Amino acid sequence: MEGLKWLKNVGFLIGRIILGLYYIMAGVQHFTKFKMMSQYAASKFSFMPEAGVIVAGILLIVGGFTILTGFMPWIGVLSLVAFFIPVTLIMHNFWAEQDPQMKMMQMIQFMKNMGLMGSALIFLAIPEPWPISLTRRK
Repeated sequence: MEGLKWLKNVGFLIGRIILGLYYIMAGVQHFTKFKMMSQYAASKFSFMPEAGVIVAGILLIVGGFTILTGFMPWIGVLSLVAFFIPVTLIMHNFWAEQDPQMKMMQMIQFMKNMGLMGSALIFLAIPEPWPISLTRRK
């Protein structure tokens, strides 16, 4: 059984690395592709789209860092949920699209975001400190 625990911990760590880096890279893109993302955000909503892109990038980076390191992961989960709810509902509102191809593309993005948000919420059920993480018991 001890070998199985080790395997689960390593699998959990590999999954965290993959998912954490995914979120960090997505967050960094909000800054490296700032102009393009700001223009797209402006096409979806008119209230401070540049600030929205910056906040979204920060939320993704925080979420990715906490999942990657296991350091205070509940903050990362809250960050990711705070990202996914408005982005999914505003940026990927497939129901408002008239073009069938755009409707399908937005629906795929909407469903992807819902799945990622669901996976983020699952992390709340994993007792802390996580195995192989920066969080230490006092």
